[in-house]
Amino acid sequence: MKALVCKAWGLPETLVLEDQTDPVAGPGQAVIRVRAAGVNYPDALIIQNKYQFTPALPFIPGSECAGVVASVGEGVQRVRPGDRVIALTASGAFAEKVAASVDALTPLPEGIDFVTASAFLLTYGTAYHALADRAALKRGETLLVLGAAGGVGLAAIEIGKALGARVIAGASSAEKRAICREHGADEVIDYAAAELKSALAALTSGKGVDVVFDPVGGPFTEAALRNCAWRGRHLVIGFANGEIPRVPANLTLLKGCSLIGVFWGRYVKTEPAAWATDLQTLFKWLREGRLRPHVAERYPLERGAEALSALLARRAFGKLVITPGAP
Repeated sequence: MKALVCKAWGLPETLVLEDQTDPVAGPGQAVIRVRAAGVNYPDALIIQNKYQFTPALPFIPGSECAGVVASVGEGVQRVRPGDRVIALTASGAFAEKVAASVDALTPLPEGIDFVTASAFLLTYGTAYHALADRAALKRGETLLVLGAAGGVGLAAIEIGKALGARVIAGASSAEKRAICREHGADEVIDYAAAELKSALAALTSGKGVDVVFDPVGGPFTEAALRNCAWRGRHLVIGFANGEIPRVPANLTLLKGCSLIGVFWGRYVKTEPAAWATDLQTLFKWLREGRLRPHVAERYPLERGAEALSALLARRAFGKLVITPGAP
């Protein structure tokens, strides 16, 4: 099989496309013939050795894919060859085939294509866990989404609307803000250029926002935290800005607000029953058209490094997808 391989830590251009031995399903595993693989920000961090875990070199990056079960290992009964599935893997998805634990597989509902499926679980799962569980977002509350035109940002807009919130989307260009509007944002702001305090004060009559969805980090975290309402909740999703912020702790005291960490990957592993319930809701909303994953571009496997570079350069609107096999 062909695969995109990381042989040394570095930027996406250091990845190598090469032939690899086909994976073999071990006990409790299935081999998936990959039809589409979602490109996510952690994938770009992992190849630079900047993420929470460090795979041994060399390795195949890619943590989310959709495809067809090609074979199963000993003791596997949940899936069989020919089943359409979504797979969440720590690595290995940027290849024509990947072996994964059956516990990491989700049956692909009828009517959902491979490209949409590969762009769905990680971003929408993260956004739903953050907003519905960690923040307990309520109908009528105001939600501020930073980095709103990215994959997880658009997911947060749509889920915020599905939960009944008023959504303010922050994005850095007119084109990005237009996409946020298309996905349901009530208001849009340029949080990088505008004076955030006055912009949010005008939009909230001086109250501030009830929930901040923050996958950006850097200086924007403190600025958004300063604009939380009383009993506000600031969700720490990630640090796309590249800087892990240090914020004045007295802000949480003065506003009676909370900084809340969101680690969806650990949530899925430690609370599988809760995640299964989340999935039911997310697939229901997807079938109803309330969730509309935005796939900005598809890349063949040989151009997979370009997809990661576009993500790091913040040129991506919504999700990018690598298609090792015909979707």
